[in-house]
Amino acid sequence: MKADNHFCSFNIVFFLFTYLIAILVNIIIISVICLDPHLHTPMYLFLCNLSIVDLCFTTANVPKLLYILLSGDNTISFTQCSIQMYFLFLAETTEDMVIFIMGYDRYVAICHPLNYHQILNRQICIVITMVIWIVGCVNSTLLTSSISKMLFCSSFTIHQFFCDAKALINISCGGTEMFYIVMYADCLLLGLVPIICNLMSYGKIIKVILHITSKDGRSKAFSTCSSHFIVMIIYYGTGTAVYMTPPSDRYNILEQILTVFYTTVVPMFNPLIYRLRNKELKNYLRKFLASY
Repeated sequence: MKADNHFCSFNIVFFLFTYLIAILVNIIIISVICLDPHLHTPMYLFLCNLSIVDLCFTTANVPKLLYILLSGDNTISFTQCSIQMYFLFLAETTEDMVIFIMGYDRYVAICHPLNYHQILNRQICIVITMVIWIVGCVNSTLLTSSISKMLFCSSFTIHQFFCDAKALINISCGGTEMFYIVMYADCLLLGLVPIICNLMSYGKIIKVILHITSKDGRSKAFSTCSSHFIVMIIYYGTGTAVYMTPPSDRYNILEQILTVFYTTVVPMFNPLIYRLRNKELKNYLRKFLASY
């Protein structure tokens, strides 16, 4: 298969810089959370998983893209394409579930603070983490295997900078029925349901916060929730925009820009948003960096 290459040297610098920043920041956050016992709490455990997913997101597509831009060889085998899609589906599914469970964590912490450590104890958090990654692997396997059954009759050119399911559907001439069945179930169970649950949780969270008499208490509660809410809006917003963009030549450039933001820029923004809006994490990061 061939992928169109409309990038210049500026794009090489941009993708390389974005990738290095995403790798560096996420590795630092994972290291800080793992090394500091004070951060071994449910919220930071899920944040650590979010950083791991973001590393998977960027590593699944940016290195191959940089190779294409630097070498000029814009071909990719179907096997490579399948492997890339597997890890992208894994990252998408896992990130969706991690963002959902982080919303539930904030709901329990603010609406049921006295039972927080009982509801989200160590064993439950470990089980939740295992379930998230198992579901991610199973869902990714189902989606990738359903795509392998598609038929490609004439065109083998992907109008995208990586192997994307939507780009493959646009050039397929049959065999998409199984993929659509899996995708619709995926959108309902792992897309719509988590979004609705998160919005309901935030409705209850806002009610509780508004009844907090202490100004500092309200500020702290809003601060711990706002970072997750921003990440959720950016992730779901850009993801929806990518898949809702009409399959037309008129929207090819717009779709590519949105996809770049969704798969490359967002994984870099996520840890930065949490770092900038979390005083506790900023303090531990300063101590961690100062020790080196």
